[in-house]
Amino acid sequence: MNPFEFALGVIILVFAFRIISHRMGMRTGLDRRGDRFVEAQDSGETLRLREEVHELKERIKVLERITVEKENSLAKEIESLRDR
Repeated sequence: MNPFEFALGVIILVFAFRIISHRMGMRTGLDRRGDRFVEAQDSGETLRLREEVHELKERIKVLERITVEKENSLAKEIESLRDR
């Protein structure tokens, strides 16, 4: 198989997969919005759910930070009691 045949085979496979994914309704036509990709044809509910997930992730980050800070302060208090 020469390089031309190989390149032609790859191109044909890419087109075949694009056609199949289009017929199956897989994600296409993505627009860049903010820090994430969003489908161009998203429904309002999908966008609302994406925003809710984003907010929940932010809340988890805050809770993790609070937990780590409490662990550090607790460890400091234990060490200060050991030093007595």
